[in-house]
Amino acid sequence: MTTTTGGTTRAVLFHELGGPEVLTVEEVPLPAPGPGEVLVRVEAIGLNRAEALFREGTYYYRATLPGSRLGYEAAGIVEAVGAGVTAYAPGDPVMAAANFDFGTHGVYAERVVLPEEYLVARPEGVDAVTAAAVWLAYSTAYGGMVLTGGLGAGDHVVITGASSGVGTAAIQTALRAGAVPVATTRGEDKRKRLLELGAAHVIVTETGSVVEEVRRITGGTGADLVFDAIGGPGFARLGDALRPGGTAVLYGWLDPRPVGLSMNWPQTVHGYANGALVRTGEGRRRVAGFIGSGLRDGSLAPVIAETFDGLERITDAHRLMESNAHLGKIVVRVGR
Repeated sequence: MTTTTGGTTRAVLFHELGGPEVLTVEEVPLPAPGPGEVLVRVEAIGLNRAEALFREGTYYYRATLPGSRLGYEAAGIVEAVGAGVTAYAPGDPVMAAANFDFGTHGVYAERVVLPEEYLVARPEGVDAVTAAAVWLAYSTAYGGMVLTGGLGAGDHVVITGASSGVGTAAIQTALRAGAVPVATTRGEDKRKRLLELGAAHVIVTETGSVVEEVRRITGGTGADLVFDAIGGPGFARLGDALRPGGTAVLYGWLDPRPVGLSMNWPQTVHGYANGALVRTGEGRRRVAGFIGSGLRDGSLAPVIAETFDGLERITDAHRLMESNAHLGKIVVRVGR
């Protein structure tokens, strides 16, 4: 066991709900790690859409104000461990497991103290920026499409919001499973890049009908699986694009309106919660195995949209995320 005295660290907080401008960088207490806890020096953080929803008050749980923390995903180095910790030692590279309330344990900070079950080992040889971009996106894609949706070789899967971090991870995950990824995006500007990333087909929703295009692509059969980040009334149209007996997995609600269900029966609908997977040791083990092997053989490679330097750039990073102009993950390197 290695211990350290408590002190302070810089972290991102917000004291009211709102846009990126409510985020502030402040000095906060940093306790020594207690029993079962680990002190981590953060090297890089990965941004996720959930954090923008939480900041503005539309996530599925609410921030406790003032002084809410923020952030699910980070990569760093263990600096100290508390009593009883055996899985990690000082110097070990780790990643946050995104299985916690980020209003309390948010990892937008230079140093954080987390229970050891909130961490996973960083795959060997993986740099901090890459590590900050892999866990949540690929665990969601693998858990949602493969473990929950049963995606298999030869299946056609419709991936909505395909230019997001999870969307680009889903394309690679589908390819690794031998499936056929059909990506959707709102505008024509991202079509070429999505094809370069491995999408077999790209449907631009501003100009084309998802149902008609999927029927054309599948020779009239319909898709085997839909993997949707949006929800709302449009979810029913995605169900219309399924083959009889197909599966729709809803993992996000970017459209806050009530979710519509297709009457293209029979079909199976899952509401997927990634936290339910990564809160279990078995779930974390399976995801870590999938990600680690994919990074080693090159079949998984996170798409980094832009990297910002320093916690002070967190507001700029959130503005980029909300612009929807990026493709892939946004990462902030932490300097100290």
